[in-house]
Amino acid sequence: MTNEESSAASSHLTITEHELEESKRANATGQQPVVFVHGLWLLPSSWDRWAALFEENGYAALTPGWPDDPDIVDEAFAGKSIGQVADHFETIISGLDRKPAVVGHSFGGLLTQILAGRGLAAVSVAIDPAPFRGVLPLPISSLKSAFPVLGNPANRNRAVPLTYDQFRYGFANAVSEEEAKQLYETYSVPASGKPLFQAATANLNPWTEAKVDTDNPERGPLLIISGEKDNTVPPAIANASYKQEQDNPGVTEIIEIKNRGHALTIDSGWREVADTALAFVKRFT
Repeated sequence: MTNEESSAASSHLTITEHELEESKRANATGQQPVVFVHGLWLLPSSWDRWAALFEENGYAALTPGWPDDPDIVDEAFAGKSIGQVADHFETIISGLDRKPAVVGHSFGGLLTQILAGRGLAAVSVAIDPAPFRGVLPLPISSLKSAFPVLGNPANRNRAVPLTYDQFRYGFANAVSEEEAKQLYETYSVPASGKPLFQAATANLNPWTEAKVDTDNPERGPLLIISGEKDNTVPPAIANASYKQEQDNPGVTEIIEIKNRGHALTIDSGWREVADTALAFVKRFT
């Protein structure tokens, strides 16, 4: 068995019964599938309201986890690399009858661009996407947000939780204290350290998995959504990602949403962001 075949086989082993059922349901409906990709420190449940909105608009929503995601917030999960997670989502997409729209947030936004770069998306939306090789800005706020993981090299192989103060700075800086605490208690889970270390060293490693094929003509239309007040993925990073993607022959657009932080997909203003993503997906499906 070749390495590629071995990787594909291991990807199939990570697919859960729930994910298989979602794929079967999407195929049975005949509707345009939309695959939602969550990022670090969150779970698939962070997309529940988005999935309901897209379903109401005639789409078949899928909210897969990363390999070994826990079912509930108070469990940690095994660390996986960016490449392993991308392969997991590619396996799920390969089980769909139609090429899906892909919508991702944070590291899920990076994964969305990786999947689109593999020619797997009909249309894609990357929300405050983590940087990939070739994206050069390193804002201080982004380094501070990542420091809970990057500050200790041993965290590369650990699942690392955020304290409330760290979550407040990295995710919930643009909402009230009361809402920030509610979001922390509802959504925050430990995150695998490995992807953060991969992204942090992407421009030093020619073989990094944190890379996107921005030239693939099969990439399809791409929208990048940026939160004006995001500390974790500031607009400078989103704009640099957009510039890298602009060379693609497909439609490439960017929208900055004012007064929004990294929690823009889960906070009380989520609907504005979801409607923006939905409008873009509707244009191309």
